[in-house]
Amino acid sequence: MRMTPLPPSSKTVLRALGKEGAMTHGDIVRKTHCNPRTVRYALRKLKENKLIIEKMNIRDMRQIIYQFRHDSPLQAGIADRGTEKGEAA
Repeated sequence: MRMTPLPPSSKTVLRALGKEGAMTHGDIVRKTHCNPRTVRYALRKLKENKLIIEKMNIRDMRQIIYQFRHDSPLQAGIADRGTEKGEAA
């Protein structure tokens, strides 16, 4: 299974999710200091590559919580993501 290379914004969001855990769109914007539109694009690319999952926020059903997918090909180390050695994904 060949995945498309991730844009830098997606790598930033993925690192934040891996480090901080599950977050809402607003949380990701605050943690990464990225533009909200950039975060939406990054999340879309991560979903296309099946690297994150979406959950409904039980406390506020209007919000979606994004979480790093631990069974993703990236986690298993079987996909070439185009990252350099030593770079955290």
